[in-house]
Amino acid sequence: MKKIFSVLILCLSILSFAQSQTPFTGKRDFNIETGEQGSGAPSYYLDVKSNGDVHFGSVQVDPESGKEKKEVINAGKYNPEVMKVHFKTYNEIFYVKFDKKDIYLTDANGNIKKSDDCCPEMGEKNCNCKSILYQ
Repeated sequence: MKKIFSVLILCLSILSFAQSQTPFTGKRDFNIETGEQGSGAPSYYLDVKSNGDVHFGSVQVDPESGKEKKEVINAGKYNPEVMKVHFKTYNEIFYVKFDKKDIYLTDANGNIKKSDDCCPEMGEKNCNCKSILYQ
């Protein structure tokens, strides 16, 4: 009985360790929904820490005054399925998932959203909402 319990604990430890592995560590910029240049649309980034914490940040420059508004939030430990991002400044909430190269805008269940606003070329319709993660 002790052997079964020990093996079970070992399996659970390995499983929880495997789930907490992040695809990378460090800061990456992204832009899922493109705004017009100079419109004051925020720039976003994520910063994955070596302990698995994921921080999201936004930087917005007022086009008239040139003043910068910044906000950084800790979205918790990396979750490959879906992560909730809540910027309090404008009460902006969205869900994302990301891998080593791309970030995807999702619903609360992790399903990738589609929108005309996510299309890289004018005239395209209903594209996956994703962005390359820029170093």
